[in-house]
Amino acid sequence: MPLPRASVEDSGRPLPSPAELGEPAPPPPPRGWEHSVLTSLLGAWALAACSAEETAAVEDHLGDCGSCADEARRLREAVGLLHRPESLDLDPALRTRVLDSCLDRRPPRIPVPEWAAPYDAEAARLDALLQDIRDSDWHTPVRLRWFEDDDAASRRTTVAGVIAHLLSVDGLVAVALGLDDPLGARSGRAASPAARTEAYWGISHLPPTRTVRGPWRVQSHDLVRTVSFAGSDSGTARLPVSYGDFELPLQDAMVDRAFECWVHAEDIAAAVDYPYAPPSPRDLHRMIDLAARMLPTVLAVRRQAGLAAPTHGRHLVPAGEPGRTLRLEIEGAGGGTWLIPLDSPAATGSAEHEVAHIALEGVEFCRLAAGHVPPREAPAGRLGDAEAIRDVLYATASMSRM
Repeated sequence: MPLPRASVEDSGRPLPSPAELGEPAPPPPPRGWEHSVLTSLLGAWALAACSAEETAAVEDHLGDCGSCADEARRLREAVGLLHRPESLDLDPALRTRVLDSCLDRRPPRIPVPEWAAPYDAEAARLDALLQDIRDSDWHTPVRLRWFEDDDAASRRTTVAGVIAHLLSVDGLVAVALGLDDPLGARSGRAASPAARTEAYWGISHLPPTRTVRGPWRVQSHDLVRTVSFAGSDSGTARLPVSYGDFELPLQDAMVDRAFECWVHAEDIAAAVDYPYAPPSPRDLHRMIDLAARMLPTVLAVRRQAGLAAPTHGRHLVPAGEPGRTLRLEIEGAGGGTWLIPLDSPAATGSAEHEVAHIALEGVEFCRLAAGHVPPREAPAGRLGDAEAIRDVLYATASMSRM
């Protein structure tokens, strides 16, 4: 076996020249360039946009000219600021991937139902945001926005006031599950989310402070723990949750609360200048699906109130039969396609009876449903019956509330 060869650098002999190795020698740096020309090339050199000849001339000049060397250093530092910094926030899908990996190795003894997982994830993300902000940020103004009777509505509060709002409305689910109501004895007259929020804000003469985070987080844990112990195969998923003027089954109410948690987390993040990403695609799809399934009923309610086009002169089909349909296409992560019956919640959507088509990006659709985007300004692709398209866009925005 031959012995290892010693490096030429350890032999004491001179290193071979490029010519001896058969490599062409680099061209000598060009001479005779005027100082003004070299100075004008410093910006391009800092951006690595010079030719090989220009780069050699500039770098040769920087070794002789102190003022140009200082300017070149400042330009290189400025170029570093032009690169977009990478976000230090974790990918919102990371939590889902880690949990899936862990659960594949060791299934949980008491799993969280799939329909409660989005709320569990969004409450955890919001709590992480609240843990990062400063004490003074809790009093930062936040404006809650929604649509009411086709007009934009808003209410001014603070970061702490937003968490108090979530606490009071999540209490609707807590009451349905037999847990304590955060409003206590004041809950009798407050049935709707807005009324419950105003009642909770009025409990104390002082505005809510960061102390509201504790009760909100305890309640969110209790909700997830209770539905998990109840089991996903029981009748718990169909338990009605009253929102005052309408009801949702518990499995839909939990997705609705996850949606509100994300929307208001974005409100807080915008107020305190905190980067915040959308939910994971799987959770986002559940939120979009809930809104799409609610649209036929919302359209019927708006038609009864005179806010949507009437059905006079149109053939209304029997319950369960296909009728006029709008195709709702949601693009991007978490998207899909939904066929929305236009004239009756009892009808079924049908591609053969399609009269209109709307295409929207998933997050933009959710912001429309949250009342953060005016329907007339929604960045949607539209094709077909303009009246049907308008009705669906306005019905989507009208699902928003404080």
